This record gives sequence, structure tokens and C-alpha cells, in this order.
Amino acid sequence: MQNKVSVAPAGGESLLFLTDDQLRRGIEAMFFAYRAFTADPDLILAELDYGRAHHRAIHFIHREPGLTVTALLDVLGVTKQSLNRVLRTLIEDGLVESRIGRRDRRERQLYLTDKGAALERRLSEAQRARMRAAYRAAGPQAVAGFRQVLEAMMDRDTLRQYRALKELPDTP
Repeated sequence: MQNKVSVAPAGGESLLFLTDDQLRRGIEAMFFAYRAFTADPDLILAELDYGRAHHRAIHFIHREPGLTVTALLDVLGVTKQSLNRVLRTLIEDGLVESRIGRRDRRERQLYLTDKGAALERRLSEAQRARMRAAYRAAGPQAVAGFRQVLEAMMDRDTLRQYRALKELPDTP
């Protein structure tokens, strides 16, 4: 017998019943969507002998220039040792610059160099194009629903981190 999941709104009436098979298809859709979403950046990263950890670091440093190493550790949820390996490579290759903190000289603030910003653009262009096309095809209600589903999947601390990210202005 299939287990059913019921999601009830504030009013108490049930809106959604999903079987285990339907949930499994959703999980599989996420696996395949993630594979497609990362495919183009993975090809670029492979040219440079980098991995997805490099991409995530570049993404968040680009998103918030001056981000501290401690804040990046918190956002990425990786070990200090793991992040240090990634940052060491990015700094040695001239993609990231580490500067002494303005308020606290013990802090290290991270910035992309021009070369790092160019790589970030290459990595994100394909992903933005894929997201833009998918959002257009699905429509505005689906976009809002997709974000709600993603946020509902996050644990409380992860959701807090996500919501704490400053809103960025739309750029051309």
C-alpha cells in the first residue's frame, strides 16, 4: 500500500495527496534537473581542473565582495580545511584576492579579481539562461511555487542563512 502525504493549508482542507511513487519521481526530477543545471559549469570547471566547491566559492564571493572567510565557511557549510584548499588554489591562480579586514585585522576579506569575475560570468551565464528559459516555460505561479518548495525543504538554519542573504538589484 502506498503511503500518502497530505499538505494542509491554514484552513485545514487538504490540497495535496502524493504517493511514494510520485514523491520518488519528484526526487528523480531534482537529481536530473541538478545534473542539467551543473552540466555547463562542470565543463568549464574541468578545463581549469576545478570542481563544484570552487564554483560555489566564486559564486558567493562575487555575490558579496569583501565576504570574510568565516562567513563563507558558514554559507558553504564545509570544513575550514576543505575551504582553505579551494581558496588557496583560487588565490594562487589569480581569481580571488584576500585582503586584511578593515574593522578587524585578523579577518580576511575575499574579492574576485577581474579574471575571477570573468570566470564567474562564464559559469553563471549558462545557468541563468537555463533558469530563465525554465521559468518562462513554467510561468509566474510555478516560479513562486518552486521557490516555496525549495524553501520548505530547507532546515531552519539553512532557511535563515538563505533569507539573510541581501537582496541584489536586478542587473541587465
